[in-house]
Amino acid sequence: MLRQRIITAAWLAPLMLAGLFGLTGVLFAAFTGAIVMLAAWEWTNLAGVADTRQRLVLVAGLALLMLLLWVFGAALAAWPLWLAVVGWLVNLYWVTRYPAQREQWQSTATRLAMGLWVLLPAWVGLNVLRDTGGVWLLYVLLLVWGADIGAYFSGRAWGRRKLAPAVSPGKSWEGVAGGAVVTLLLALLFAVWQGLGVAGGLGLVIVTAVVTLVSVLGDLFESMLKRFRGIKDSSNLLPGHGGVLDRIDSLTAAVPLFALFSLGVL
Repeated sequence: MLRQRIITAAWLAPLMLAGLFGLTGVLFAAFTGAIVMLAAWEWTNLAGVADTRQRLVLVAGLALLMLLLWVFGAALAAWPLWLAVVGWLVNLYWVTRYPAQREQWQSTATRLAMGLWVLLPAWVGLNVLRDTGGVWLLYVLLLVWGADIGAYFSGRAWGRRKLAPAVSPGKSWEGVAGGAVVTLLLALLFAVWQGLGVAGGLGLVIVTAVVTLVSVLGDLFESMLKRFRGIKDSSNLLPGHGGVLDRIDSLTAAVPLFALFSLGVL
């Protein structure tokens, strides 16, 4: 398993870095759109759609929607990001009340709608951040990765109080705290690097703290859906790593919110 993880990471990491930071404009939109379409394919399974043709039609429908957003300029607009804010507030309610309130969202139609407000704003947020320059796209990626790494090691070392035992028994509040410490240090480093000053640095620290917590919600939300569906990974598209959603679940929550902050609308 470890060997397979290393092999997958060896070709995947350079490909992702080249696409995210080597492409701009329509090429970047197409590259990230392809990632979102793969995630959408997995989401149809999480939603309980078994028929392959139906899954392909749903993914094609999302692709068409992304194309329309790009053509009409909404891929760089704020309103799809606000959709994510509302959607993730709803997701928070369901995660904190799982399994008691699962009847509210267990229908296939509702779970498909979840995918729309999770995946589409994430794609828009990536394009917004790339349009403002690669620095803040890099920052939100490092933020999510740092939070995940910090949570993993601090959770293993000191984890005692369960964060959401009904959803993801392995996660702890101590892990969340460890991730927050890592992202706080990241915010301070970036504030100095970008010359933000005291006020700008404080603002970045506050934004980082909020986005870090939201990224945790992204992870928990996918875990909830997988637990309900009775599966360990969203797919086996990435050998040794599970599926695309398994790799971007935290980003789907963090990116739209950070993009809103970058536009100065929050």
